[in-house]
Amino acid sequence: MPTPPFRWSPVLAVALSTFSVVTAEMMPVGLLTPIADALDIAPGLAGMSLTITGIMAAVVAALTPVILGRLDRRTALIAFLILLAVANVLSAVATMFAVFALARVLIGISMGIVWASSGGLGARLADAAHIARAMTAIFSGVSIGMVLGLPLGTLIANLAGWRTAFWALAALGAFAAIFARIAMPALPTTKRTGLDGLFSPWRDRGVRTGYIITALVVIGHFGAYTFIRPVLETNPETTPTLIVIALAVFGLTGIAGNFAIGAVAGKSPRTALLWALAGIAIGTALIPLAATHTWFALLVLAFWGAAYGGIGVALQAWIRVANPAMVESSSSMWSGVFNGSIAIGSLAGGLIFDLAGGTPLMLLAALIVAIGWVITLASRPVRERVSA
Repeated sequence: MPTPPFRWSPVLAVALSTFSVVTAEMMPVGLLTPIADALDIAPGLAGMSLTITGIMAAVVAALTPVILGRLDRRTALIAFLILLAVANVLSAVATMFAVFALARVLIGISMGIVWASSGGLGARLADAAHIARAMTAIFSGVSIGMVLGLPLGTLIANLAGWRTAFWALAALGAFAAIFARIAMPALPTTKRTGLDGLFSPWRDRGVRTGYIITALVVIGHFGAYTFIRPVLETNPETTPTLIVIALAVFGLTGIAGNFAIGAVAGKSPRTALLWALAGIAIGTALIPLAATHTWFALLVLAFWGAAYGGIGVALQAWIRVANPAMVESSSSMWSGVFNGSIAIGSLAGGLIFDLAGGTPLMLLAALIVAIGWVITLASRPVRERVSA
């Protein structure tokens, strides 16, 4: 049976799906104060909504092959985008933290399924000649969600209230579901993954190494990036407007890095990772020094952002090359590792920041990422093969 010609619309549907879940996950970052005021809770408790989502996404992502079984992957994507829309509606109408927390649980479930599924869908929607570009496009949804989704949601909240921002997210989720239904072909799955096979990717040396690198870079990055604002504010000339500009610079260069490093990852995942990890380690190490000069800080953030923007596509390329036969299960577990590491990095970063301050935190984060760079340098993504 001839391979159908490659089309961009299904890939863009998956990219819109990742954009939708990432924007929904990150939205409380820009709305913590009004949410806390409206629900009559402390800002710290409101911030726990991110932890709730991250933990749920990590657990569900790892279990995605078992949860979905033989369910058509297009049907699954549509169903959990609808759940995402419902969860955002629940967020918009919540008057108690318990209801808001329930909504964040549902968003975590949706995010876990959608993100875990997207890693394996690229290989099914693109032929060999287009798979690298398809994966880069899919993971651009993550980068664009961080740089555009969060600021746009915050702008809507400033103009019409934080609840309106969640209503807009609900509409986005519904639109993404409709677009997926129209643009994507049916993606039936005949193989069922049981609990006994859930951890099989860990037995593959190349895949396992990819997970270890993922944990190190994500823990290091989010341990540092979560507290980038107070580090920048050590400079008395830093204003709220400059903070917005700094984060926008980070995000915009992240989008560029996603495509630039993604192009390299299609040919050599190891080379792409070495460049990305080096950039993140250098950026985190330099930012305490750079914070004393606005122009220097923006330059370092641009460098750091470009490096981090390519991490997702480079790591996914490593996992895929390590063992193409288990791309769905390995991608699902990778998503779980990624989201779990976000929670660990943010939590550990907070503890270290409170105890020692921003500079030690940034240097420790750089060291953690550097360890990942050394492991990458000493490794290859190709799995071990046993001779007959």
